[in-house]
Amino acid sequence: MKFSFVTIFKELVAPYFEASILKRAKDANLLEFEFVTPRDYSEDKFKRTDDYAVGGGAGLVFTPAPMFALLSQIREEDSDAHIVFLTPAAKPFKASDAKRLSKKSHIVFVCGRYEGIDERVVEEFADEVFSIGDFVLTGGELPALVMCDAISRFVPGVLGNDESLDVESFEGYLLEAPSFAKPADFNGLFSPSILLKGNHSKIADFKKNVSKFRTKYFRPDLYEKFLKGTMR
Repeated sequence: MKFSFVTIFKELVAPYFEASILKRAKDANLLEFEFVTPRDYSEDKFKRTDDYAVGGGAGLVFTPAPMFALLSQIREEDSDAHIVFLTPAAKPFKASDAKRLSKKSHIVFVCGRYEGIDERVVEEFADEVFSIGDFVLTGGELPALVMCDAISRFVPGVLGNDESLDVESFEGYLLEAPSFAKPADFNGLFSPSILLKGNHSKIADFKKNVSKFRTKYFRPDLYEKFLKGTMR
């Protein structure tokens, strides 16, 4: 699977893929990462990619010309490229989206800066537009990395044990139960005794019940969806 990042700050993004799971996936040719900058498509002699907003207002906006040229080239080279824009003014990104997008062959993340990207670019090229939360960041690079990481985990072979995906948070609308590492007794702090008895059926029931309680407390909105699902 290929990920392309459209950004004027490659140095903020590229290092993330030089360690841990995603580096191993890259080295195994399971994932490919590409970084392209609209500066290379700017006809301005200073390679500027932004200008003041039409109608006034604080901050600068990415101008359409470099983005149109860059994204048009991507589309010409790969008609299957799925172009995603990152902005707070969009639908929230969810685990179900990560699973769905992991079936794509090529995802392009368009990372804005300043006051955003000219809306004509979004309307022309966006296959989807996502937000990762109800807050504003200085750019789209962090949201792109968050989405890339979440999506990559569903690509077959990226995780050492794909079965771990079955018990994660948000599967079946429940948050994942807490985990405990050995030793079972650490300075008088004990992990739940039921986890030590080897009864896998009871352990599964315990974790499911804890997941329910945790979800009801932290995410009552998800818990309501869980209840509706069990009543069908």
